[in-house]
Amino acid sequence: MTTSPINKWHGAGVALVCGSLILLISLGIRHAFGLFLQPVSMDQGWGRETFAFAIALQNLVWGASQPFTGMLSDRFGAKPVVAFGALLYGAGLWMMSVVGGEGVFILGAGVLIGLGLSGTTFPLIFAAISRLVAPEQRSLAMGITMSVGSFGQFAMLPISLGLIVAFEWQTALVALSILALAMFPLAFGIRNPPAPIFGSHEDVSLGQALHDAFGQRDFWLLSLGFFACGFQVVFIAVHLPAFLADEGVGSGVATIVLALIGLVNIASTYYAGLWGGRHRKPMLLSWIYLGRAAAIAAFVFLPVTATSAYIFGAIMGLFWLSTVPLTNGTVASVFGVKHMSMLAGIVFFTHQLGSFAGGWMGGWLYDRTGSYDIAWGIAIGLSIVAAVLNWPITERTLAERRAAI
Repeated sequence: MTTSPINKWHGAGVALVCGSLILLISLGIRHAFGLFLQPVSMDQGWGRETFAFAIALQNLVWGASQPFTGMLSDRFGAKPVVAFGALLYGAGLWMMSVVGGEGVFILGAGVLIGLGLSGTTFPLIFAAISRLVAPEQRSLAMGITMSVGSFGQFAMLPISLGLIVAFEWQTALVALSILALAMFPLAFGIRNPPAPIFGSHEDVSLGQALHDAFGQRDFWLLSLGFFACGFQVVFIAVHLPAFLADEGVGSGVATIVLALIGLVNIASTYYAGLWGGRHRKPMLLSWIYLGRAAAIAAFVFLPVTATSAYIFGAIMGLFWLSTVPLTNGTVASVFGVKHMSMLAGIVFFTHQLGSFAGGWMGGWLYDRTGSYDIAWGIAIGLSIVAAVLNWPITERTLAERRAAI
């Protein structure tokens, strides 16, 4: 029994809306964690490394578990995985609010939220949506979904700051945990259709899909390039408020800067998805990484003021999460969507290795040198390396690659 065009369109539309809202909440809350670094550390008498390690561990757990949650989603559908991830996310935020020592805080912020993020973010959402739209529409659909997720960053930062100022950080975290639970009912709006097969190279077993991916140079280049993205995004999101405070710029400015990044990124992720359907995605990724390198270098080498911080936020917003639809779109173009959640999860794991390094190393270097200078330098260098790695990647399918041998 075939699905009518109307029902298919309706299913894709509902999944697009629900998936976008899930990313809005999940990524919006995640990007607000940097606002909690100073109040939590000062109130508990911790150095910055404790909070930084918890967020770094969160990203490592997120990345390490992503291939497995992706495998479950490919097998059983995104709906149950996203629903369970929402519950873990909410529980982790609540545990962060409990003043129970460093171990309890790290367990909530690092482990539970890390697992929750692996079930509520783009590798699963993108794969589910990609199965509902035609191949030529995938990149645009990912761009639209990611742009809504970017709006979450813009909206959640001032909301989180307002909660911290009005009710203290513990109550703010409880409120965010309740918001995270709103993702649970949204999960039931995501349909679980079988993966469409557009060629024999896509109709393969799990083991064959892994063998095919691991045997492709471009798969590893794409993965290694994504490491830079993770390092920069988490380092900036977690440590920028503290960095600006050290430079004599108020915390309100940091909130506006991070919100600006999210606001501008709404448009940039949409256009990244749109242009990814018309131009070579790896080439666009290279230009994005070069743009990041230039923006970071200009920000840290010029005098840091409120004005320069606002300009940095607007420019970084152009390159912030626009890498995500292009990276996931490249995976779909080459390997298809049958095992996309798992394969994109493996690529994303390297992103999260970078996130762990950016989050933890920023605090570690600061506690030992009293400065973020070395971490900023690493962020610039990684951008240049990522641009070089992505440039030679092609989007030929496996069948086309084999025919060329």
